[in-house]
Amino acid sequence: MDGVLAVWKPAGWTSHDVVAKVRRIIRVKRIGHAGTLDPQVTGVLPLCVGRATRVVEYLQELPKAYEAVLQLGIATDTEDLTGQVVARVPEVRIGRGEIEAALASFRGEIEQIPPMYSAVKVEGKRLYELAREGKSVDRKPRKVTIYDLKLGESDLERPDPRITFTVVCSKGTYIRTLCVDIGRALGVPAAMAQLTRTMSAGLTAEHCLTIDQIEELAAAGTLADRLIPADAAVGHLRRISVGDETAAMASQGRAVPYGRLSENPDDGETVRLYAAGGAFIGLFKGEEAARLLRPVKVFAPGFPNESESM
Repeated sequence: MDGVLAVWKPAGWTSHDVVAKVRRIIRVKRIGHAGTLDPQVTGVLPLCVGRATRVVEYLQELPKAYEAVLQLGIATDTEDLTGQVVARVPEVRIGRGEIEAALASFRGEIEQIPPMYSAVKVEGKRLYELAREGKSVDRKPRKVTIYDLKLGESDLERPDPRITFTVVCSKGTYIRTLCVDIGRALGVPAAMAQLTRTMSAGLTAEHCLTIDQIEELAAAGTLADRLIPADAAVGHLRRISVGDETAAMASQGRAVPYGRLSENPDDGETVRLYAAGGAFIGLFKGEEAARLLRPVKVFAPGFPNESESM
């Protein structure tokens, strides 16, 4: 069983819990997830099964999309409502126009300071480990990209207003921190009240299975039909083809001269390489100076062929 399995992670489960449960169901040890979700967060969690674990890093680099509920008027040490309250105001009066203007200021490349309750390492220790010890350390800001940020529903009549927003962002973006920063831009404390990941690695809710569905399909022997081939999962990488003789050479992990390719890659570009008949060979990287396509990850013969759509 090889490929990418899109799981709808339930609330209360860690990403590791989901991996462990699916391992027990399908009896495959080699499983990795493409992007951790906090326990209280629900949504799309891609699992790479079998040989597809070799493309995890490429899936993690893709943009992700979320729907978040932000509560104004309260701040916590964890930046969400699971933490201890550290600031509160009795009432917040604000209009949609002010919120729209604040959101607009976060579109594009921004800097974020990772929250103390995060897995970022500082001097060999996870920040959340230090936070649980009651320690706070300086964190360097990180650049992330907000590709899209839109205001959804809002409940502004209550003393502690709540708004819903959708966001498409780069790897490494902390939505909890984005909520806090939006509140800061509005001049009030803020915390994330709810979060759902609606897209990861190009996969959305319609691609996902629940844990119960995975158990049912596995028992029926049809779960493999729902796995997305690894090369289809990295379909954002350019496809290049070679003749069968060159394909045989490439499948042995040998570099391919540019003259044998259907088209030349950019220097440093990682591409998907296929035999003329459509068999997936692996991921290769272009090297302009040597005019060679060098192997990065070669998949053994018989690995599931690509599928153009997911």
